[in-house]
Amino acid sequence: MESQWTLSRDDTGQPLAIVEVNNDITEQLAAENANVSKSAFLANMSHEIRTPLNAILGMAHLMKRTGLPAVQQERLVKIDRAGSHLLEIINAILDLSKIEAGKLTLEESPLNVGEIIDDVASLISGAAAEKKLQLRVEPTALPHKLFGDPTRLRQALLNYSSNAVKFTSSGSVSLRAFVVDEGMPEPDNLLVRFEVSDTGIGLSPEAIKHLFQAFEQADQSTTRKYGGTGLGLPITGKLAGMMGGETGVDSTPGVDSTPGVGSTFWFTARLRASGAEVFQSRAPEVASAERSLHDSYHDCRILLVDDEPINREVAHALLSDAIAHVDIAEDGLQAVNAVREQHYDLILMDMLMPNLDGVEATQQIRQLPHGQAVPILALTANAFAEDRKRCLNAGMNDFLSKPLDPDRLFATVLRWLMSAQPKS
Repeated sequence: MESQWTLSRDDTGQPLAIVEVNNDITEQLAAENANVSKSAFLANMSHEIRTPLNAILGMAHLMKRTGLPAVQQERLVKIDRAGSHLLEIINAILDLSKIEAGKLTLEESPLNVGEIIDDVASLISGAAAEKKLQLRVEPTALPHKLFGDPTRLRQALLNYSSNAVKFTSSGSVSLRAFVVDEGMPEPDNLLVRFEVSDTGIGLSPEAIKHLFQAFEQADQSTTRKYGGTGLGLPITGKLAGMMGGETGVDSTPGVDSTPGVGSTFWFTARLRASGAEVFQSRAPEVASAERSLHDSYHDCRILLVDDEPINREVAHALLSDAIAHVDIAEDGLQAVNAVREQHYDLILMDMLMPNLDGVEATQQIRQLPHGQAVPILALTANAFAEDRKRCLNAGMNDFLSKPLDPDRLFATVLRWLMSAQPKS
């Protein structure tokens, strides 16, 4: 119970009465506690699912690098695809939960809409080619430099595009973007509309009503035929709303309530246009990151800290091909002792470990002579914004989430080694 007291006075200022207002905040506290419990549960589930996924995808990647016979290579590709699909589902569930809990925040950084569309087209090109679909990317007349969240724009557009390919058996899929209005409500704002059109199965008006609701699909039978969680469209809708826009779909209705042919899914987002130059350091090209590590930083020494044996094996095997000296610590306590005895050029630090976790270990390492300037990169199966914040507040320099993407691992390690000790 929360009480508020108010003293009322007459025209001369003399006190008349004291009024007590009581607000029952029991339900509010219960809701807040439920949100805290939900977030803790999701964080724990994220860690528990991502940890074995890291082992599955990592081992598949390592085996593909060993030059196996064609049949085994093909089977490994299928394992990799299945694991990646499972990871997409996990990410979708976590994204929706983070949005609903108000824990997902948008970035504002330079972006090029044309490049985002090209990236998405590249990601779906293989699936489109398998179905012999024509993939069209219509040219944009947008400024080359806008400001917004490129990751979330790409995610929203990819959700639409993947669905378009999935539900189109023949014909084409087209991607486009254009300005809806300029300077509203602020002079440097653009409302940009992104569209994905297909020649697929189409949608009835009744089906469209449920599309952007979580865990809903146009027809539950589509789950059996096409697969999917029904989360992509709701997530796109919520992301568009966070970016000041809306979502919708235009589809050709069929006859007698049967689905028609073709749909255009769209969303809008407000992006800031500004003449101010913003310079960002670019990561090295992914294709050359591993080679650059081997050529320029092969003699460096890295400390890999992880309590999970298979994850250690995967990360160690990946790094050892490029870096000559990769030492191992199985918990934070071993990591601190290792830094006391040895100079390291970079440390990869897991967060959740026995004896001493990664956050506390980083704080102790930062107090050591050899640990004040060494780049420390978080290596964790936790994927929430608060986890990233904890790592950075403890003195870590960057954040790599599991399952590890080898290309991103190489590019991130290279970037921080270049920053710490530039080499020609």
